[in-house]
Amino acid sequence: MSKLETRQAIQAFIGLMLVALNLRPALSSIGPMLRTIGNSFTLSSTALGILTTLPVLFLGLAAPLAPKLASRLGIERTVLVVLAVLALALLVRPYSGLAGLFAGTAIAGGCIGIMGVLLPGIVKRDFPNHASLMTGIYTAALCSGAAIAAGTTEPLRELFHQQWRPALAFWLAPAVIALVAWWVQLSDKKLGVKPRKLRGKSIYRDRLAWQIALYMGLQSSLAYTVFGWLPTILQDRGISAVEAGLALSASILMQVVSAIAAPLIASQMRDQRAMISLMMLLVIVGLAGCIYGPMNQMWLWVVLLGLGQGGGFSLALTLLVVRARDADGAGRLSGMAQSLGYIMAAFGPLLVGVLRDVSGGWQAAGGFLIAIGLGATLAGLKAGRDGYVLDD
Repeated sequence: MSKLETRQAIQAFIGLMLVALNLRPALSSIGPMLRTIGNSFTLSSTALGILTTLPVLFLGLAAPLAPKLASRLGIERTVLVVLAVLALALLVRPYSGLAGLFAGTAIAGGCIGIMGVLLPGIVKRDFPNHASLMTGIYTAALCSGAAIAAGTTEPLRELFHQQWRPALAFWLAPAVIALVAWWVQLSDKKLGVKPRKLRGKSIYRDRLAWQIALYMGLQSSLAYTVFGWLPTILQDRGISAVEAGLALSASILMQVVSAIAAPLIASQMRDQRAMISLMMLLVIVGLAGCIYGPMNQMWLWVVLLGLGQGGGFSLALTLLVVRARDADGAGRLSGMAQSLGYIMAAFGPLLVGVLRDVSGGWQAAGGFLIAIGLGATLAGLKAGRDGYVLDD
């Protein structure tokens, strides 16, 4: 590898990591201040459930736009444009009233959905011999961004004299940094590259692709419910707002460990089924502990929850790469699985809010979440079998 190629690879890696850092703060920064925002606008639990649902729903709705935009602009230029829109949405959403809050959050979710679809194809294309490792590393970066936002947004609000708007707007800063870094690392050659048109069997007719999409959707439903509702659940059980935000942050930080470790360990096994089952078991135990368990063991529950969710999500992204034979197949699988999966996942936070309103507590919601975890395990046992999508 020449010095130029080495430099371009390093720049591409840094750009990829900075983009990954921006794929969750727009979502995880809402959860710690959900009660504060609700009080500011006098919103019910159902309305707050809609607020936490919107970005996830738009993750799925916007995902099919990714290949269309990439075919027109090129993959790298598409990421650049979407990063700019994300930064603008994060700037506008706290200062445009209730409608702006909902609209900005939805647009941010759509931007994240488009970038999330494109990244697995970039990994498969640029790092074909280290796909599992690179997927784990960028998933760890993604989880780190989520953890930092979850843990520091409430302290930022206190720093800004109890004002939640500047604390929420703060998260446009990493988007701007990623935008500048992505612009710098792009070469003229890359900007001009456009993917070829994809032909052959429709990904929507592939059984394995549907199994991966189902696993992606169910485990993501739990993840976004945790992002949106875990601090509120813990506060309702007697934990302070700052400590609840730190608990969510700690849980997400634990995801960094398993996000890297789970795909690497699974790559030494025949397939991913055993590791998926272990990760989902940790998720179920952690959720049950947070909702039903003693609060003097709260840190144990959030650690188990984080380890399970980091590994489960990283394995979902790994499936998008290793279940395809080439970058084109990875892109098609990523678009299909993330679109359907996130649309499915969007209903998790919403239904949890409805169950909280109807029942007046978290008991029914807890049973609902455990059922989703069991469903994700079953789907993962199918999706984790060795094989490739789009094979005749």
